[in-house]
Amino acid sequence: MDATTVRMRLESMLAELDRSIGVLRGDPLTGWERSPADAGSVLTDADRTLAMLEAATEQRRAVAEALRRLDEGSYGRCADCGQAVPEGRLEARPEAARCVRCQARRERRR
Repeated sequence: MDATTVRMRLESMLAELDRSIGVLRGDPLTGWERSPADAGSVLTDADRTLAMLEAATEQRRAVAEALRRLDEGSYGRCADCGQAVPEGRLEARPEAARCVRCQARRERRR
């Protein structure tokens, strides 16, 4: 993928994530005016919304970092080992900062 295509994909992802985050930041606890019997489901919905918000925020950070790497000229190089990140991985996950091997190692440490 050329840099222009990568930038367009990343900027599109960033805009979509910003929209999603904006929607998710709505008050998840609205609905308390409903029956007290609904309180448990409202809390479950709030927990789910918070988890989705955290995931979207983390994804946004990764996309913004990928744009920074693109600007710096280090996009497509593994942040850990410095080897080229395979083209297929970048097509599937344009925000990927690591090759598959280094990403797997990082996830095992968590």
